[in-house]
Amino acid sequence: MERTLIKDLKNHVGTEVLINGVVNVARHQGKMAFFDFRDRSSLIQGVVFGKPEVLEVAKDIGAEYAVAVKGIVNKRPEKMVNATAPNGDIELEITGIEILNPSEAMPFDMSADFSLDVLLDNRPLTLRRERERAIFKIQHTIITAYREFLVSEGFTEFQAPKLVGGDAEGGAEVFKVEYFDGKSAYLATSPQLYKQMMVGVFERVFTAGSMFRAEKSATTRHMSEIAMLDLEMGFIKDHTDVIALVTKLMRFITEEINKKCGAELSLLEMPPALAPETFPVMTLREAQELIKQETGADKTAEPDLEPEDERFLCEYANKHWQSDFVFVTHFPTSKRPFYTHIDPEKPEFTRSFDLLFRGLEMCSGGQRVHNYAELIERIKSKGLDPDKFEFYLQAFKYGIPPHGGIGMGLERLTMKYSGVKNVKEASLFPRDMNRIDLLLSEGESSEAK
Repeated sequence: MERTLIKDLKNHVGTEVLINGVVNVARHQGKMAFFDFRDRSSLIQGVVFGKPEVLEVAKDIGAEYAVAVKGIVNKRPEKMVNATAPNGDIELEITGIEILNPSEAMPFDMSADFSLDVLLDNRPLTLRRERERAIFKIQHTIITAYREFLVSEGFTEFQAPKLVGGDAEGGAEVFKVEYFDGKSAYLATSPQLYKQMMVGVFERVFTAGSMFRAEKSATTRHMSEIAMLDLEMGFIKDHTDVIALVTKLMRFITEEINKKCGAELSLLEMPPALAPETFPVMTLREAQELIKQETGADKTAEPDLEPEDERFLCEYANKHWQSDFVFVTHFPTSKRPFYTHIDPEKPEFTRSFDLLFRGLEMCSGGQRVHNYAELIERIKSKGLDPDKFEFYLQAFKYGIPPHGGIGMGLERLTMKYSGVKNVKEASLFPRDMNRIDLLLSEGESSEAK
């Protein structure tokens, strides 16, 4: 008999089927046994009754057993229908069951509330929980929508190297790696320089992959290994072209999540994100003036936003503009990397932006410097040696169009769409300064305050 996926059982009412799955819950009640089975597609309740030979096998089966189950798909009596459960109007009358692989008794109640350390120390098990499956179904939808949208807009995906000779940001903490013949390499903090080079090849490019930051930050929003979603596009007039594309991208991702992850959002008790046709846009100084006006806090001379500023701006945008997204533009030249384009009308500021989403910076972006001579001067102005960027500078010496792009954190996006409080919960196997799978030294906690 061919296997039937659980999501398709509604099409087989009254017939015998074979499912393969894992036992979510086992309940043994004398001459009856009840099971909740899950496979990659959905959940179903199964019941054993009136078949002593099947009950004999079933009595030894517990949670997380992998099984092959034969059974007749029956409609539930009307008073037994559970409208909120997957397949709540049908059940499986089990006629045969085979244990494919047993499981030891689970070390804890999977439905319990866990501390972050317990959640992460037992990741191979806790990822099986309905809550965690919902979080990472949302993450899967984000990255699938990201790729689908950009391909539809004429972008080409490429794979950026993870071992590099230097740091694109010119100063961020990096992980040093022993290379061949006594030489050193570094784990990439960003695909920035490579995606700019690729603009000269395909004009519109994007990449998705791991990047590494050696910052000693133990917070709810930082990790040492992150999944970055980067794009770069050529022939732009300025940063506003990038803002327009990113607005369309985020609207598409939001629509896909709302369409495909309704059950997951409901389980996580998260409302759909507000993504209007245009997102509010303000300069850094305008944002700081608004903060001063509304809160009395004078931050109009600060070069960046503090976390509480990001939260305030998003709360304000949600309330007054019905948007969970807000762009902040024109950060100071002194605080942005060498490749960021300076606004010719306001040379103390750059044509750059951050996108804030539900109280947190999601991405940074802007227009890049495309003129070869200007780029060399900008490198020097940051105290860097242009000779160390010789490979990168070839793309500019021999011509490249005006361009811009963004870098965006997948885990941060997942965190805010799913409503978890710590970005580590939005990473399958998070790495930070205290943890690689398990804590690096006993007694230290990976749970940020």
